[in-house]
Amino acid sequence: MKILIAEDEVVSRHMLETTLAKWGYAVVGASDGEEAWRVLQAEDAPELALLNWMMPGMDGLEVCRKVRERSPSRPIYIIVLTARGSREDVVVGLEAGADDYITKPFDRGELHARVKVGLRVLQLQVSLADRVRELEEALARVKQLQGLLPICSYCKRIRNDRNYWQQVEAYITERSEAIFSHGICPDCYEKVAKPELEKLRTQAARDHEDR
Repeated sequence: MKILIAEDEVVSRHMLETTLAKWGYAVVGASDGEEAWRVLQAEDAPELALLNWMMPGMDGLEVCRKVRERSPSRPIYIIVLTARGSREDVVVGLEAGADDYITKPFDRGELHARVKVGLRVLQLQVSLADRVRELEEALARVKQLQGLLPICSYCKRIRNDRNYWQQVEAYITERSEAIFSHGICPDCYEKVAKPELEKLRTQAARDHEDR
């Protein structure tokens, strides 16, 4: 997992880089907000960012807002580093788009725990996105009949992929969630069903007379 550390204080940035590298993370450093923003716009941008709130030029919250406005294709989990620990400051940070915050001076154990939480959240987001994509693809395959369908001009059967002829309802049922209920439309009743019923009545009357 790649992590961005945006911190203008050299000692703090070096300590964070060293600590996270020891935990097995690939670390990218940035000395100010502008550099952090450039890193986060790259195709291979880090999945998680530790942004110091107070930095010269573009501060951490500005970077956070720009990331959320851009809506990158891959989720980026943002933790804000701040010496401000009041409830109001926390709310401001979260409203800017931060996912979490760590108050300076931070504890190594807390830092490790919050980074691991971010990793779990990212994994869940990726897994959910994959599942949604799979469901959308499956739904598209189920609901759409694509291509040219060979259909008989007389019996209206459709030729399937195995070169067998099927009734239209059987063909569609195999490829969708549609369930057919059979009936007779008014035109077919007048043209087909009604004459057949008349024939049956006439035949029944003749059979009765013959008896």
